Amino acid sequence: MPTSNNYFHLHLVSDSTGETLITVARAVAAQYANVTPVEHVYPLVRSQKQLDRVLDEIEEAPGIVLFTLLEKDLVARLEGKCKQINVPSLSIIGPVMQLFEAYLGAATTGRVGAQHVLNAEYFKRIDALNYTMIHDDGQHVEGLNEADVVLVGVSRTSKTPTSIYLANRGIRTANVPLVPGIPVPSQLETLTRPLVVSLHATPERLIQIRQNRLLSMGAESGSGSDTYTDKQSVTEEVAFARKLSAKHDWPLLDVTRRSIEETAAAIMKLYSDRQRNRPSE
Repeated sequence: MPTSNNYFHLHLVSDSTGETLITVARAVAAQYANVTPVEHVYPLVRSQKQLDRVLDEIEEAPGIVLFTLLEKDLVARLEGKCKQINVPSLSIIGPVMQLFEAYLGAATTGRVGAQHVLNAEYFKRIDALNYTMIHDDGQHVEGLNEADVVLVGVSRTSKTPTSIYLANRGIRTANVPLVPGIPVPSQLETLTRPLVVSLHATPERLIQIRQNRLLSMGAESGSGSDTYTDKQSVTEEVAFARKLSAKHDWPLLDVTRRSIEETAAAIMKLYSDRQRNRPSE
């Protein structure tokens, strides 16, 4: 049970990277605003010896145990220990695998980390990441037409982290900053192949992010940063970006209250819809 300090221990045990567990656990934990999980993550647990350490830590700090293990002996031992010390445990992929098996009429291969194979999809993601790193922040605009998606926006609209997130999904993403008084690259205005998406936020939100950015860099007021956080200047930047986006019919995406994941999901939907509606070549 949670302590008086409103926290609880959350043990995440995986025979692979643990990404699935972490994602599911955090999605659920986010629904409980008054309690905070103390995460204990155990990736690559594939032997009884490795499980020994996990069981010792669970016994030392009892809490919820979630796992993605395929080896039946490991599962049986983990569930047995949890039952013995009276802590709840749950296999995250077990029920899903049973559903697949019942529907498909075939047993699983039991191959650990099967989703992390070096296949064509993997190398597509690596290629996308390489492309995105090279074409970050308006670099190498001569290669923009090779992108799947090009993000534009004023400073601090999360262009770079969103680009990297998309690249990790296999989408070659470039980003170009929009700065009043500086002409946009001609290559950007003549793009036909990539989807260009304009990211924008309210001036108030941009000012808040920029002020925090300056503080983290140790910048002082009057050091050339006044315009960067001046409300009138930032409002003009936003207006400039919106006007330019309307001129080129670039879809606008408000990132004021969106996380990187939510922004990327919206962009992937736009990209998917565009691909679906594009005439076959």
